Amino acid sequence: DRPVLRQLYSLCKLPGRIRDYFSPRKRAFDQFRAQYLPLTPQRYASAAQLEQCPPQAQVYLAGSDQIWNTRFPNGKDPAFYLTFAPSAGVRASYAASFATKEVEPEQREQVRTWLRQLDFISVRERSGVDILTRLGVAGGIQVCDPVFLLPRSHWESIAPAQPEGDYLLVYDFDRNPKVAEISRQLARERGWKIYTIFPSDYGDRCCWDCGPLEFISLVRNAQCVLSNSFHGTAFALIFQRPFLVLPRGEQINTRMEDLLAELGLSRYYLTGGSKAEQLDWAGLDWADCQRRLSEMVERSQGYLDTVLREGARRSGRREG
Repeated sequence: DRPVLRQLYSLCKLPGRIRDYFSPRKRAFDQFRAQYLPLTPQRYASAAQLEQCPPQAQVYLAGSDQIWNTRFPNGKDPAFYLTFAPSAGVRASYAASFATKEVEPEQREQVRTWLRQLDFISVRERSGVDILTRLGVAGGIQVCDPVFLLPRSHWESIAPAQPEGDYLLVYDFDRNPKVAEISRQLARERGWKIYTIFPSDYGDRCCWDCGPLEFISLVRNAQCVLSNSFHGTAFALIFQRPFLVLPRGEQINTRMEDLLAELGLSRYYLTGGSKAEQLDWAGLDWADCQRRLSEMVERSQGYLDTVLREGARRSGRREG
């Protein structure tokens, strides 16, 4: 039965979790979390715990990234739709992502019900707005990923020292042979080293143990970023580094497709017949990209201002 299967699954994962618990990578993430992320005193392990004792706030904000991906457990979890939040507070999403082109059929009715309980809805992708429309959920708008809300200068101010040498940074979730092929080709032609985030058999350096700040520095100082990661792509755009994006194998590519289309950079998304050697980074118009990003940021900040003003208005009405 399901409880037994869950226990077996947990036992199988235990050795890896023990190893990760003591890894330098985990320590780096823990340090970042302690320094930059204020957390509630109480830790919640389930939607039921949140329902029983919800944190008190004027605004409850869900997001961002793949919180509504119904291929994953979080997309089926009511906590990620803020069902626990008291009705007196404002319930809103920011840059939530469905990550795919459709909600899983068996989840549509439930997801529709949860979404209609939100006061404000924003999603990260244009495809997300289309999903809301098909679900009959009105009022959703598209906003940018939160990493774009902070200026480049902020990310540069917290990034550690520059890595040495000229290198191609590879962030490949799938261990895709095409990624390996293009990496070797670019490194050979340009005289670059290959730095990889995940372990590989072709990289000159593996950066698996790096934390969030080291990751930012690796992207900022790369000669080129080759990635099938949304945030690998996002930070390449922030630091205006030449980049190439390849699709993932999990059908969760709308995040990267929509972002690049919004910025007029779809040619740097390599699909079946695309070839890396045909791309011209010299023609990459960073000024146009920055103009489009600035428009997205302005729209997104306006949305957040509206949500926060409504939270303040409701709070003042209760206190009055």
